[in-house]
Amino acid sequence: METIELKALAKINLGLDVLGLRADGYHTVRMIMQSIHLYDEVKIAKSIVPSVAIQTNLPYLPTNEKNIAYKAAALLRDEFQLPEGVRITIEKRIPVSAGLGGGSANAAAVLFGMNRLFDLGLSTEELMQRGITLGADVPYCILRGTVLAEGIGEVLSPLPSLPKCFVLIVTPPVRVSTAKIYKALDAQNITEHPDIDGLIDALDKGDLVGVVNHMGNVLEQVTIPLHPEIDIIKQELLAAGALGAMMSGSGPTVFGIFVDKELAHKAKEMIYQKSLAKQVYIAKSHTVRRG
Repeated sequence: METIELKALAKINLGLDVLGLRADGYHTVRMIMQSIHLYDEVKIAKSIVPSVAIQTNLPYLPTNEKNIAYKAAALLRDEFQLPEGVRITIEKRIPVSAGLGGGSANAAAVLFGMNRLFDLGLSTEELMQRGITLGADVPYCILRGTVLAEGIGEVLSPLPSLPKCFVLIVTPPVRVSTAKIYKALDAQNITEHPDIDGLIDALDKGDLVGVVNHMGNVLEQVTIPLHPEIDIIKQELLAAGALGAMMSGSGPTVFGIFVDKELAHKAKEMIYQKSLAKQVYIAKSHTVRRG
C-alpha cells in the first residue's frame, strides 16, 4: 500500500458540560459527542523525501508544524523512525474553527492512516493515547460514533447510537475564540448545567425526542451573549420544524435535529434566503458497530 484515502468526520456535541478548571489549565468536561457524515477528505501517500508535506484547498490554513495533522504525522515518523516521508492532501469541507472538530478529525485520520500505511501495528487504544498528546478531541475522532467523553475529553465510553435523524449544520460568518469562551466561563457562576445522565438514558431507550429534550451546552451561556445571531439561528431552526437546535462546542455552529429530510431541506433554503449563513449542510448521524 502506497496511498490511503480517508473520510475525517465532523462531530457535534449533543451535551456539553464543564465541571471545573484543573491546575494544568485544562477543563474537566462531561460531554456526549456524535459524529456526522460531513467530512474532510484526507489522502496520505508515502514519499521518498523524508519529511511531512501538507497541502489543502484552503490557502489560509497552515501547512507546517502549526497544523495538527502535520503534528500527527511527525509524531509517528519520529516515534517509529520511519525512513520515508508522507504527502498529505486535505480537502476541507468541514467549516474551520466552528465547533465541529475538523482539525482534530484530520489529525485522527492521519494517525489511523499512517498506522495502516506503514503497518505500525498500533491498536485503537494506542492510537488514542497518542492522539491525546495532540488535542483533547483527537481520541474521540479516532473512536467516533456516539460517545460519553469525560476528564479533559480523553476518558471515552461508547453509548448506544443516536436514533436515525438528519442534522442540519449552520455555521454563521463569525469568529469565536474557544480559549476566550472558556476563560469567560471561568469568570462566571454557572448554575444551569445540561442533564447528561438524562441524555444517556434517552439514548439507552432509543428515544430521539428524549435525546433532543435533554440536549444542552453550558457554553451557550457565554457564547450567545457575545454572538446573538447564534440564538437567532436556533430559533429559526425550531420554527422550521427541527425537533431541537443547539450550538456545537464553543460555537459558532448551530445544528438542528430533523426527522424529516424534506423539512431539513426547506430549513436549509430558509437559512440561505434570510442570509443567516453561507455554510449550511445536511448530514446523517454516523453509527459505529462495536464489538
